[in-house]
Amino acid sequence: MTLKDIQKPVAAELEEFRTYFRSSMRSDVRILDLIVRYLLRRKGKQLRPTLVLLSARACGQISEATYQGAALVELLHTATLVHDDVVDDADRRRGVFSINALWKNKIAVLMGDFLLSRGLLLALDAREYDLLHVVSDAVRRMSEGELLQIEKSRKLDIDEETYFRIISDKTASLLSACTRCGAVSARADAGMIDIMSRFGEQLGLAFQIRDDLFDFGQTDVGKPLGIDIREKKMTLPLIHALREAPSRERRRILSLVGKSEKSNGDVADVTTFVEHYGGLDYARARMAHHAGEALRELESLPSGEARTALDNLVRFTVSRTR
Repeated sequence: MTLKDIQKPVAAELEEFRTYFRSSMRSDVRILDLIVRYLLRRKGKQLRPTLVLLSARACGQISEATYQGAALVELLHTATLVHDDVVDDADRRRGVFSINALWKNKIAVLMGDFLLSRGLLLALDAREYDLLHVVSDAVRRMSEGELLQIEKSRKLDIDEETYFRIISDKTASLLSACTRCGAVSARADAGMIDIMSRFGEQLGLAFQIRDDLFDFGQTDVGKPLGIDIREKKMTLPLIHALREAPSRERRRILSLVGKSEKSNGDVADVTTFVEHYGGLDYARARMAHHAGEALRELESLPSGEARTALDNLVRFTVSRTR
């Protein structure tokens, strides 16, 4: 099953969202409008607005507030990606030139600020304060998670508990914000809103572990293979392998991971080590656990097309190949 299949119950609404999203980014400043059009051409799978729409439908009805919530999430998410590329000095994202590569850092930072302001104003003008609170809290958590990862990566001392705190804040927080926004926009009760928040959180944890596993693959999936190893990121497969390995082997691998410049041979050595000490199997098992927790949360929802689509989205997340 593809993501497009999963999106079918909200295909018409997703098309309407695209129009709504384009209008929310409009500007009469020529360079801003040029960059906005470039960003729109780069649009990815639109997983996040899909989650907002499906969550609203599963909890009740899609409303104007649902489109506002989806646009708010997408605007703030896009802003963080633009800023991340500046911080990481990244020339490309998913094989396409980044904003800073084409227009330089100053314009990229200002573009990110513009997107953030558009998201804030969208929610304030519509008086959707609950939606704004949900997404603002997610952005706070994403920033804290990123900073914690940077701090810990310098010392290479991330344990499993810290790893899950980082990915909960960096990744799961935004998917949880999507599902919570959907429920809030459908005017669901507090219990249902909490269920959808927990569902998004568990989905986000499974999603990030799947992403981390891609780093140890053999095929290009849209980001360079071994990039996490090269950037000294301690992901779950590596953390588990280091825990299982003898101390001498652990020290050897940590010295490789800690190198500023790594050869392809160094990356291959770390990858082989992780596989040998069961890191990949362990990460797959943890991914399956969190996917199972997400599916259990969905059992509380009324049956229907939207719930089935969310169920399929969980399965798609852990089986996707890119």
